[in-house]
Formats: sequence, structure tokens, C-alpha cells
Amino acid sequence: MVRENKKLVEEVSGWLRVFNDGSVDRTWTGPPEVKFMSEPVAPHKEFVNGVATEDVIVDEPSGLRVRIYLPEQKQEGHDDNKLPIILHFHGGGFCISQADWYMYYHIYTKLARATNAIVVSVYQRLAPEHRLPAAIDDGYTALLWLRKLARGEQKEPWLLSYADFSRVFLIGDSSGGNIVHHVAARAGTVDLSPLRLAGGIPIHPGFVRAERSKSELEQPESPFLTLDMVDKFLGLAIPVGSTKDHPVTCPMGPGAPLLDGLKLPPFLLCIASKDLIIDTEMEYFEAMKKANKDVELLINKGMTHSFYLNKIALDMDPETASETEILITRIKEFIKNH
Repeated sequence: MVRENKKLVEEVSGWLRVFNDGSVDRTWTGPPEVKFMSEPVAPHKEFVNGVATEDVIVDEPSGLRVRIYLPEQKQEGHDDNKLPIILHFHGGGFCISQADWYMYYHIYTKLARATNAIVVSVYQRLAPEHRLPAAIDDGYTALLWLRKLARGEQKEPWLLSYADFSRVFLIGDSSGGNIVHHVAARAGTVDLSPLRLAGGIPIHPGFVRAERSKSELEQPESPFLTLDMVDKFLGLAIPVGSTKDHPVTCPMGPGAPLLDGLKLPPFLLCIASKDLIIDTEMEYFEAMKKANKDVELLINKGMTHSFYLNKIALDMDPETASETEILITRIKEFIKNH
């Protein structure tokens, strides 16, 4: 009997390898000095630097989990001191990363402290094993789980003790920013009460078109986004036979539902001036404004895609650290105002 060796059919920038038997290897093969950012951080129910974390199953049949970040309170929660909820969708081109990666842990513990909000981060299913809309389905399932808690249909002690379900915000990095838009659009078609979706915060969303934009051709590539990653990750994630003009990746395109007809909460769209895909992100912003949607814009000057997740740059480059503080402050203000 002859054993066939499996063959590599796709590789993406050191992040991911797909084989002809359908198996996927996500072992990091890039520079070893950055590997720590993709290492998982174990949950800790004790407060570490002012934040405690735990992982919770929100859907028993599928095993879908979330990670909860609870900022430490000076006094026991009372109704008038309840904390807003930030429901987070991680990035990774729908193909890589997890909610417990260090790169998310370091920034979302910081955001939980800065905003005095509970962060709930979703362990979304990954492509190509689970193509879109799987990740969006998972994000929406997590939102409906929060609604069940708000209605008293399920229990989760931290959220029931401290959370204000009338102030739920969606936030997402890169492809997670796409999920913010699509989960908000779905949420607009149902009764979430007593939960209220108060806002959406897409950060550097992966909005693109099949045709290359000017910025894709002219902007420098960055550690967190290259043209190779844009093309290959999305090719593995969108439904077979689709292009990047698919509604998930191009919600402002002709194949997507009209923005005018969507019931969306207020948005804070965060982009970076040197992002490879800034042109299509700005196209989305202009389309939202034209559709009379409530959308604010923050541009971090001199920054590249997902700059605030790069712990090395945060530690070594004062400009990156400063722009990250600007980003966090603006998110804090947006949450405070809604």
C-alpha cells in the first residue's frame, strides 16, 4: 500500500498553510521574535493589573466560547454603576488568530480599564474550514447570548452583576471590523430588548473590492497587512466562486444590501492614514454618510493597519504609543457619549 504525502496547496505570509487533504497548519513560521504576540494567554479570575478574565461557553451545541474581561471596581456594582459591554470580534482575515492571543489580551485589558467597560471577545470559527458567513454567525450568536442574559434566560455571574445591557457596543479589528457592520445590520432586523445596541466601532475594517485600489498599489505593506494576506486570506474565507466584491468584504458595493435600508446604531470608524486599504475604507465612510448614517471618523496619522496590536512597536516607537492612546481615548469618548 502506497501512502501519499500530503501536498501544500496554499501558504500565507508565514501565518498559514493549507494542504490538499483539507488540513490547515497555523504554526507561526515568521520571525521568532514576534511569535509571542500569537501565544495564548490563559484566563485568570483574579485581578491582574486591574482586570480579571474568564472563558465562557455561550452556545452548548456548537461549543462557541467568549473571553470576558472584567475591570476591577472600587465598590460593589449597583444599578447606577453598571458597566457598558464591548462585544469584540478579532481580526486575522477570517483565517487566523484567536480571542486569547497576547496581541488582543494586551490591548483589550487596557481598553477595559480605560473605558471601565466589560469586554466580551468571541472565539470565532476560522476559514477555510469554516467559510463565511461562519464568523459573522458566531458574532451574532454571541450578541443573542447577551440578549438572553438581559432577559434572564441564562446566567453568567460577572455580566449579571456588573453589566449594563442597555449599552452594548460592537468593536472589531480588521476582518473583525467587517463583522461589526454585518452583525449590526442583522441586529437591526430583530427585537433585542431589553438589550440595546448603542454603537459600532469598526477598526481598520477589511473592506475591499476585486479591483485594486490606488492605496493598495501605492501604500507600503505592513507586518499586519500585505497584498498577499488580503488576496489569499479572503480567497480562503469568502464563499467558493465569489470575489472580493462579495457583500461581506464590500458592503458599499452593488452586490450588498443598500446601506439606506439598514437600521444601524451610531458608528465610530477608525482608520490609519498609511493603511494599505484606506481608499476602500474611506469609500465605505462616504457611502455611510450618503446613506445618512450616524458615523464618525478617526484617522490615526502616520500609522499602518492594526498598528495598536503591535506590542513591539508600542514599546519601541513613541509615535505608535501616542497614536494608540489617541485611539483609546476616542473610543472612550464615543462610549461615554452613547
